Amino acid sequence: MRIGLLGGTFDPVHFGHLLLAEQCREQCGLDAVWFLPAGSPPHKRRDVTPGIERLEMLQLAIAGHEAFAVSDRELKREGTTYTVDTLTELHAEQPDAELFFLIGADSLHDLPTWREPRRILELATIVAVNRGDRPLPDLEEICAKLNVADAAGFRADAGSVRHDQPRSRIQIVTMPGCDLSATDIRQRVAAGKSIRYMTPRAVEVYIQQRGLYRADRSV
Repeated sequence: MRIGLLGGTFDPVHFGHLLLAEQCREQCGLDAVWFLPAGSPPHKRRDVTPGIERLEMLQLAIAGHEAFAVSDRELKREGTTYTVDTLTELHAEQPDAELFFLIGADSLHDLPTWREPRRILELATIVAVNRGDRPLPDLEEICAKLNVADAAGFRADAGSVRHDQPRSRIQIVTMPGCDLSATDIRQRVAAGKSIRYMTPRAVEVYIQQRGLYRADRSV
C-alpha cells in the first residue's frame, strides 16, 4: 500500500491543500492520502485554532473522497510535533506500506534543518510539490547540506512515478499555480470579507457558525 502523508496546521484547510493532495495521489499512484493536522508544530510562532476544530474542518473538507482520510495522532501527542516521530510510528504500524511525505517544493530548503532529516528520508519518500512555473530548489545544495554524496538518488522526473523503478528519495510533482493561503483566509474573515470559493462550502459555514478567526474571538 502506498500512503501519502500531508501534514500542516490546516488553520483552516483550503482548496490549495486539497488540490495538492489530489495531484500527488494521481501522479504518484497513491492508494490513500492521510491528512495529519499538527498539534504543536516547531516552526509556528503564533497561537493556532484548537485541534478539535481544525480536525472537524478537515473531516468536512474531505467528505466523500474514498482515498482521503484524517489522522488525529499528532493532535494527541504531547509536546512539540516532529515529522520524524510521526513517520517512525507509522512505519512501525504499517511495516509493509510505502510512505510518501508530501510538502511544498519551497519547503525542501528547510529540510536539512528538520529533526533527523536523514532518518526522515529513510522512512519515507519526500514528494516535493512545485506550484505553477516556480523554479525548482537546488537539489545538489540540499544533498550537500544533508551530507549525501550521491545526489542522483534524490532525483525523479516530474509526473507519474513508475512502480518498477527503484524508489528515489525525493519525487517532484507539479500542480497548477494556487496562491491560496490559510493566513489570507484568516485575515479576510477578521476583516469581514468573503472567503467563498477559497475553501469548501462546508468549511466556510463551519467557520461562520463557530465564529473562527474573527477579531473579537480569543483562541
